[in-house]
Amino acid sequence: MTSPSTTIRPVDSPAIVWFRRDLRVADNPALHHAVERGGPVVPVFILDADPEDGPRPPGGAGRWWLHHSLERLAETLRGLGSPLVLRRGDAVAILAEMAEALGAEAVMWNHDHDPGAAARDDKVREALTAKGIAVESFNGALLVEPEAIRSKAGTPFKVFTPFWKTLSTGHDPARPLPAPAGLRAPAGGVASDRLEDWGLLPVTPDWAGGLREDWVPGEAAAGERLTDFLDEIVRDYRTGRDRPGRDGTSRLSPRLRWGEISPRQVWHAARMRADDGLEPAIEAFLREIGWREFTHGLLVTNPDLGTEPMDKRFNKLRWRDDDAGVEAWRRGKTGYPIVDAGMRQLWQTGWMHNRVRMITGSFLVKDLLARWQIGEEWFWDTLVDACPANNTANWQWIAGCGADPAPFFRVFNPVLQGRKFDPEGDYVRQFVPELAELPNRYIHEPWNAPTDVLAKAGVELGTTYPNPIVDHGTARDRALAAFREMRAAARDTAPAA
Repeated sequence: MTSPSTTIRPVDSPAIVWFRRDLRVADNPALHHAVERGGPVVPVFILDADPEDGPRPPGGAGRWWLHHSLERLAETLRGLGSPLVLRRGDAVAILAEMAEALGAEAVMWNHDHDPGAAARDDKVREALTAKGIAVESFNGALLVEPEAIRSKAGTPFKVFTPFWKTLSTGHDPARPLPAPAGLRAPAGGVASDRLEDWGLLPVTPDWAGGLREDWVPGEAAAGERLTDFLDEIVRDYRTGRDRPGRDGTSRLSPRLRWGEISPRQVWHAARMRADDGLEPAIEAFLREIGWREFTHGLLVTNPDLGTEPMDKRFNKLRWRDDDAGVEAWRRGKTGYPIVDAGMRQLWQTGWMHNRVRMITGSFLVKDLLARWQIGEEWFWDTLVDACPANNTANWQWIAGCGADPAPFFRVFNPVLQGRKFDPEGDYVRQFVPELAELPNRYIHEPWNAPTDVLAKAGVELGTTYPNPIVDHGTARDRALAAFREMRAAARDTAPAA
């Protein structure tokens, strides 16, 4: 017997979808559930006006990316039928006012694990609920929520390897959700700011030329990059990812940071390729996605991750004040070619190869003995993928005060690292062109080149390229001595058992 058909009446009151770090329409749980509800959908992005009371505001490179990603998202949403509304100010007041003006009965968003964002979201939820407006939030940024990954003792993981084993063997991330076929807009439209009036782009000076050459933000470009990576680049990923002179990594980090693509989309697309004989390479790649999940878990359990060391003994470390050395590091003028190439790549393109991030980070913290927070702040301002979880956790890792600590072992020799990972000098030649004519033998240690070799290459040390600002061997000994002193000081002040 066939049941009689029924007509489902569409909901007349709109739902507000609050976009944040999820600048896409595919696999966007908040948008998906708003569409399924059946009524008009009002997409909105709010630029927080008060950096002291909310998520950490993006740095200069992040603001550049955000502008262009919002442009792409606005084009997509307009094509689907409901334009993106832009507002700047206090999210609590803006969403409450919008909901009341529109007669909205629901506001939906995807989780943001930035501690400031989480605190702000609690205020928004409280204010809207008090007005009788339904609030729904979803996991759209991670494979699984951090609280779902726990040790056998029920505690958060502090070491990556057991975390990864638990995640990769005990959890099957949900399948990505499809993009909506269309959106119903509310009658009469909604007033919006002009993106150009937000001033996210650099003007005087316009330092973003290299970013424009290297990047095309947006959901479509993110999907294209994932396809290109899985079609070709991943085949050599296990070795290629460590060669900064090659296009050997996914370069998806800014896409994931701004939510132009979801980790579930990446995970399932990659898993499908494992059957093509690429399983070892795919596993190596997905392990990096796992590290991203791990760092977000660290941020949730350590909300001061960006400023305070997880290992509190590091509060007793006697850091050096070396403004000239730090400035040389920022400008790529340390005299160590692999370090300088990385710092110049960062400034020119808003991105740095992961292997070189470790080398440059080690140089700042170990060779210069400068506080890791200085590097974290510089990367936050200059990286297009600067993430409150990854950026902070990675700096604590290299300093030896975070998860998987090893302060006595991660003192990277920049010459040996250069020889190993940039053996032909391709990376150095690209970003330190004044050394381009040096033979491979001396490309990572120009100070050891004979005078005639330097002259033939057009290199004059101290003039066209700086001499090393520190001796690595001496600096290494100094750093290890400081770590031993720190450990002894912490032991001496520890409370008696």
